[in-house]
Amino acid sequence: MKTRATALNPNNRFQPIATDRQVDDGWHRDPSDEVCPDSVATEITDERVRTIISRNQSPDVPFDQSINPYRGCEHACIYCFARPTHAYWDLSPGLDFETRLIAKPNAARQLRQELDKPGYRPSPIALGVNTDAYQPLEKERRITREILEVLTEYRHPVSIITKGALILRDLDLLSELAAQGLCSVRVSQTTLDNDLKRRMEPRTAAPATRLKVLRELSNAGIPTGIIIGPVIPFINDQEIESILEAAAGAGAQQATWILLRLPLELDELFQDWLQRHFPQRADHVMNRMRDLRGGQSYSARFGERMSGTGPYADLIRQRFNRKARAVGLNQVDHEPLRTDLYRRPGGEQIALF
Repeated sequence: MKTRATALNPNNRFQPIATDRQVDDGWHRDPSDEVCPDSVATEITDERVRTIISRNQSPDVPFDQSINPYRGCEHACIYCFARPTHAYWDLSPGLDFETRLIAKPNAARQLRQELDKPGYRPSPIALGVNTDAYQPLEKERRITREILEVLTEYRHPVSIITKGALILRDLDLLSELAAQGLCSVRVSQTTLDNDLKRRMEPRTAAPATRLKVLRELSNAGIPTGIIIGPVIPFINDQEIESILEAAAGAGAQQATWILLRLPLELDELFQDWLQRHFPQRADHVMNRMRDLRGGQSYSARFGERMSGTGPYADLIRQRFNRKARAVGLNQVDHEPLRTDLYRRPGGEQIALF
């Protein structure tokens, strides 16, 4: 079974010298010497972080604080918008992003220090936004669990986005937080097709397993929702209605969608994936993406980068809204996570007003 999304490992944009590995230099190469990406072992490097809470000022996302326990992601989703961030570590956004991961073992200790600062004022922390906090590495390293333990102790609000079934391991902490209005979970549900899932996001939980996650979280009293993200023209856009119906049946209350984004090196990686898996549709997909992005593969303009523009974007929005209403999603305004319960150990509760 294939477990890597890409065989490419392109130079990142910060490397001044790029090597063209396709040039025939006259030396004989034995085909058996070629490295199969599925045989590449995952390497883990530890990073001792000096800060753990990232601040966000983008108007396109509904949070201003986030924590990422890991850099890189073994889930290997070919469309992941975070792939280009691996370039900051002099690594490739391609195969390196899937196989050369960075863990933050002192994350919980650093979080405690930041929450203890006199000037800190709580607002919901989004956990695992850039890379999945419940990727396979978490089973062994348990950094996400340690972070949740700190947040529970401080009664700090947290929202989680994941594709990983491992989140059910932490049902005890999540239930305790949710009972106080301090937690919500969104499951990323991109397809109900197992074959497409294996091609597009090879190391994630199966579609049916993610629906089970939704059901168990909902039954435990945790506010849940889904993100259909990304919507990819002519690849999974035909599944919008069936995904919404399945999610509602599994207990989700909220749903959103995000259009495919192709920033920087991700453009090359995704187009190579298209040619390998859907060669007859590749041009059709990319032509539609350019229609949605003002003639380019990608536009980073606020207000447009998540949904695109034009008739197709309007059609997706209308289809999504119509079906969401029909199955009872997004019918009740999502209650904001509480911040008034925040306290520091020892009983000090912060007066916000």
